[in-house]
Amino acid sequence: MRIGLLTDGGYPYTTGESRLWCDRLVRGLARHEFDIYALSRTAAQEERGWVALPPQVRRVRTAPLWAPQEWAHARTGAQVPRRLGRRERHRFATCFRELAGAICMAGPGGAAEGGSASSGPGAASGRGGLLSGVPGQRPGGSGRASDPNALTITDLTVSFDALAMEGQVVVGTAAAGGTSGAGAGAAASGGCSRFAEALYGLADLAHECGGLSGALRSETAVRVLEAACRTPGASRAVQAARVPDYLAFADLLERALRPLSLDWYDAAGLGDVDLCHAAGGGSAALPGLLAKRFFGVPLLVTEYGVQLRAQYLAAGDARVPVRALMAAFHRRLAAEVYERAALITPGNTHTRRWQEKCGADRAKLRTVYPGMAADRFQTVGEDTNGGDPTTLVWVGRVDPTKDLIALLHAFAEVRRAEPDARLRIFYAGQASGSGTGTLSHGAGPSVHRDAPGGGRGEAGFGAGSECGPGATYGVGSAYGVEGPGSGYGSGAGYGVGSGSGYGGGPGYAGGPNYGAAAQGFGAPASPLSPESAAYLAHCRALAAQLFPDEAVDAHAVGDNPVSFEEIGGPGAPELADAYASGSVVVLSSVVEGFPVSLVEAMFCGRATVSTDAGAVVEVIGGTGLVVPPRNPRALADACVALLRDPERRERLGAAARARALELFTVEQNLAAFRGIYLELMSHCPVRRDAVDESGDPVLFAHPAEAHVPGSWAAMTTPSKAAGHAPSWADGGARGGGTRSTGTARATTRSTAPPPSDPPGTARPGSAHAEEATR
Repeated sequence: MRIGLLTDGGYPYTTGESRLWCDRLVRGLARHEFDIYALSRTAAQEERGWVALPPQVRRVRTAPLWAPQEWAHARTGAQVPRRLGRRERHRFATCFRELAGAICMAGPGGAAEGGSASSGPGAASGRGGLLSGVPGQRPGGSGRASDPNALTITDLTVSFDALAMEGQVVVGTAAAGGTSGAGAGAAASGGCSRFAEALYGLADLAHECGGLSGALRSETAVRVLEAACRTPGASRAVQAARVPDYLAFADLLERALRPLSLDWYDAAGLGDVDLCHAAGGGSAALPGLLAKRFFGVPLLVTEYGVQLRAQYLAAGDARVPVRALMAAFHRRLAAEVYERAALITPGNTHTRRWQEKCGADRAKLRTVYPGMAADRFQTVGEDTNGGDPTTLVWVGRVDPTKDLIALLHAFAEVRRAEPDARLRIFYAGQASGSGTGTLSHGAGPSVHRDAPGGGRGEAGFGAGSECGPGATYGVGSAYGVEGPGSGYGSGAGYGVGSGSGYGGGPGYAGGPNYGAAAQGFGAPASPLSPESAAYLAHCRALAAQLFPDEAVDAHAVGDNPVSFEEIGGPGAPELADAYASGSVVVLSSVVEGFPVSLVEAMFCGRATVSTDAGAVVEVIGGTGLVVPPRNPRALADACVALLRDPERRERLGAAARARALELFTVEQNLAAFRGIYLELMSHCPVRRDAVDESGDPVLFAHPAEAHVPGSWAAMTTPSKAAGHAPSWADGGARGGGTRSTGTARATTRSTAPPPSDPPGTARPGSAHAEEATR
């Protein structure tokens, strides 16, 4: 069959979130043809080119979201959309007014759940939107976080994630405070219906006129936004918007809705595929929504990270009204994507809970773990040598959410119990994992390439880690850049000031910039982002203060028990060498998606100590020790327990390796998607009229049984002889039988929407495979 793979900022580019698992998917399913429809996020991403494409990739079409649409048309020579006529401008104003009204309305799915509450701490802060549930003041803090515009990305990440899971931050289906009822459900349904009708109205208009990029940034659009924000019943967060906020949101909204204006929706484009597979929600799934509307093509959505959270955190530098408007838009869009998708495949239970909060039907959800290459760790995993019995290993991307500060304080407790213990911290720079050979190409709505070439970029976990928000966490004015006593804990945490935090000491150096205090420690130059490099420098400084160089006697050279080593250096030429250097692997994150380093450690047969964040407990499954995050004492106790018990380490390592080989391999992931593709094609076939070269219908092109209603196969009671009814004979399944993939394809097709969408029935279950977020 022919698959339309929809990506946003990832594959086939050499950088991005979805590049690795999409590349493995395309290469592993060689019997299918793939058409790639990719949205690029930055100019640098396009300049680095594409990975080498396998022969089954028939066509690649790209469009930039980072540049004005007019610039893209001028660069590629594409046809510029014509100006709208009077009636078309009226249609646009009507549809856009409904869209803006659905976004700005207060209540479930609107711009500010909880923003109009009259009681509780969230109402007292007066923030509205998603910020209404985020604590504005830490105990013992300086009050810096009371201003929502001053919240760091890490603050928002931890608080927003925790509160949403507790029901205090509503992301689409329930009222504020975690309550839901008939009134809230009706309001959510009405808002989503209003949003969907307006969205498809704009899509129809863009399809007829060739694009709406100019209209979405016009004075009419800004005036409509202003009226919607000032309408009675709008949330308090958007009521505070001013003209600069309207202009900023109009620009962001035009980029998010740019897929509506692309030339992908014709019989030779997305109308020619059998299935659309979106590598994430949001803008990547928009082309799939339109392909389903215009041609009836089923949509499969795969999310290996919490896309809604990632979109919200990406706008962390914007003002509160802009953040609230963008969050409301993405919530509405996510709800519509989940409603129209034939099947949704989250990468773990953590992501699945978020999707359910956004309104996804549980019957459509099927967990498919990301697939990771286990062969690169085979030698270490099968080696009977369990590594240095006194060494703890940490492997990952340097980022404040990885909480290396807590790890260093925990290791101080470990050293008190085990004086010979060592800690080796292995990190990867942004350049890791990128292919060296790439092919350049132009930006625009229609770029094609037929011949494979370039480097695959298969190694490691480089910049913008797989399947998740990437390096967005921790970017910004975090960790003490606002003067003494600010940063992690606002005065109360991690040893800021004498005698406070974890064991006292200067902690974050107390200066205007913690990186400046660490310049004398000789941090080697690395291709890290400025924020990650500054955080790494501070960690080196803290390690030097907590663990002064120790020497056996007065004539020996001192040695620090904590080392910071880059993967690819002398200490770890390969990633597997890092895991082989110790007997216990530690994960200290406060925020995680799918813990890739944990799975890699399991492939290597290592015992693990992890913090309970994201999908950690689901991945570990009882084969390792799990402690609460931000608890150095508990982390230290777990590490000491494993260091003192070699037999327990061996048992846990063997069980972890067996679990990883069963659930998290590439083969398991490919088998799951191979079955899902065939199942969706049998349940949701695309009806096309076969025509010959002259455009006349081809007689008997479809077998007679293809036109028999599917209800004939329904079984009211399972046969005792059969034992159970197969999934294709489910009474709620789509009718029509299976369409042969060899059927001739039409050269011209109607672009009118189908009269009705048949109900989707995805078989509930848990196919196992995997993916990544570092």
